Amino acid sequence: MTANTRSYVEHVAVRVKDLQWHLRFFREVLGMSTRMVDGDPEAPRQVWTIGGMQFIQDPGFEGPEGRLAHLGVMTSDLEAALEAAKPFGVEEMPQGRNWLRLPDGLAVEILQATGNAVDEALAVDPRA
Repeated sequence: MTANTRSYVEHVAVRVKDLQWHLRFFREVLGMSTRMVDGDPEAPRQVWTIGGMQFIQDPGFEGPEGRLAHLGVMTSDLEAALEAAKPFGVEEMPQGRNWLRLPDGLAVEILQATGNAVDEALAVDPRA
């Protein structure tokens, strides 16, 4: 069954050791300002940017790059997407029925869009 939905990646969540460094880089180099903060604004647990990045503070992380935490996908019809996902054998995660764990371990958060948000986002030509 194919869902009659349209979707786009709304945010990419990455675990990082130094959250403030990443926020500064994405703000000063790419112009992505803060959209939302989880926790104390002076020492947040996670931060979302305007532009689709979510940074999750993970001070114990040791590695050459950030770790993908999950993909946030905005869809025009959440119920149709969840129904279409069932035959794929994905697992519902503890965060809620719109959080799916794929067989390879990738976590996907599926979000219900409002209005024409999906069509408007998909109409943007990223190469223009």
